[in-house]
Amino acid sequence: MHQIVIQYTCLLIIILFTVMLAQKIKIAYPILLVLIGLPLGFVPFLRGIEIKPELIFVIFLPPLLYESAWNTSWKDFWKWRRVISSFAFPVVIITSCVVAFVSSALIPGFSLATGFLLGGIVSPPDAVSASAILKNIKVPKRFITIVEGESLMNDASSLVVFRFALAAVLTGSFVFSQAAVSFVLVIVMGIAIGLVIALLFYAMHRWLPTSANMDVVLTFITPYAMYITAEEFHFSGVLAVVSGGLFLSAQRHSFLSNRSRLQGINVWEAVAFVLNGFVFILIGLEFPMIVKDLGRDGLQSAIIYSLIINGVLIATRFASTFGATLITMLMSKIITVADPTPGWRAPILFGWTGMRGVVSLAAALSIPVALSSGQPFPYRSLILFITFTVILVSLILQGLTLPALVKWVNMPDPDYTVSFEQQKQMVRKKLSNLALTILKEQYPQQAQQNNMVVSLKLKLETDMELLKDWEQDGNQQRADEYYDEYRKIMTHLTGEQRKLLLTLNKKENIDDDIVRQQLELLDLEEEKLRQHFSLGEE
Repeated sequence: MHQIVIQYTCLLIIILFTVMLAQKIKIAYPILLVLIGLPLGFVPFLRGIEIKPELIFVIFLPPLLYESAWNTSWKDFWKWRRVISSFAFPVVIITSCVVAFVSSALIPGFSLATGFLLGGIVSPPDAVSASAILKNIKVPKRFITIVEGESLMNDASSLVVFRFALAAVLTGSFVFSQAAVSFVLVIVMGIAIGLVIALLFYAMHRWLPTSANMDVVLTFITPYAMYITAEEFHFSGVLAVVSGGLFLSAQRHSFLSNRSRLQGINVWEAVAFVLNGFVFILIGLEFPMIVKDLGRDGLQSAIIYSLIINGVLIATRFASTFGATLITMLMSKIITVADPTPGWRAPILFGWTGMRGVVSLAAALSIPVALSSGQPFPYRSLILFITFTVILVSLILQGLTLPALVKWVNMPDPDYTVSFEQQKQMVRKKLSNLALTILKEQYPQQAQQNNMVVSLKLKLETDMELLKDWEQDGNQQRADEYYDEYRKIMTHLTGEQRKLLLTLNKKENIDDDIVRQQLELLDLEEEKLRQHFSLGEE
């Protein structure tokens, strides 16, 4: 136990320094973590670390999916629901079928059932990988919404394919009609269970006397309750977490206090960061052990098979994206679609964003070592090698070249004719105008006599004047200079106030709780400044 704690502490330190390096050289951290993990797999001290699939499925997967669903815009998700659904279900099934037939024809002794097993493992692009890589790339918002939405939903369909293929390999029988009915049932009931449990937690948050800390703890219990309940009844735990997470995310302002939301965001970001880091570095760590299991004789042919499967996956995704574009153009003549003319740029970018990750890893590792008869599971080491190679190639090849492809394609953002900065200023103007109207109409006496309310009114009026200046081309530079000066002064003031509080805290006659409370208020003020002035820059 002592050894394990030291090993994982060392890994966490390596993860932190790797992410710092990734930020320095401006590369998505999952790519660098996998690359760093490869040589670490040969370090004797870290060689004993193994990935247990049940830990990835039960411990890692629910919170990572929930965090992604929580940060997904329901409005955008619903707008692009048809495109997301087409990639999440038909494309995954098509990819699984293509991989199944190609691999069974390519690899000697590889049955069709084993091919579907491999297809179910490698077919779903990963939400975490896509989000991390797209975070620092300037692409249209619709593109990010569709890629992340697809990555959230397709895990369920791929795992269902994997489940039926695994059962076929283990039992030696497969009935298509039963599988088709079960496929629909697993998906529908998974969504239903997720929504039911989401409603239960919604009621707990809203009507029980919870504190901010209790709310945060409940948000950690929620994805596990959804996932474990759905899986216990043999339905899709992935879709349960995603559907429940999307529902609660859309309702967060009706059942969580402002403190719970602020505290929850900070805690969840840190936890998701650590979990993602461990998953991607463990991918690199595990690869040398997979290579060792293959043996020297089987390695060369395994590399050839892996490269062919990688090519098949990329080609199938490109064909699917252009096919979906064509179908959308045809359907636009019959029904209303979000974008009747997708063009050629979007399919190229979608075709190159099929990075694989944690779900493929967990599915591959969950393959049993032996059949019920006691014989070794057929081609287990080869399936693991192909899966790891697909993850590595997709992350490194596609992930590293995606920024250059985005720049070359130069896809415009058709959804926003008004710039982000203009939208931000427009929203701020409406908020300030609403506050001033309320003060003048409902609190006219306080706005003249209460010094604090007078100060608030003066600040709102100043904001309105600066926003008017910003709307006029000739005065934009002056308004920006005022904002910049204000930010510098406020940053300086809060810094000096923090120093004073820390000095006061050294005196015995000052209560430590009072100082802590004031320090928290200063932190909140600095966060408001950062959000207020840096949102358009990030």
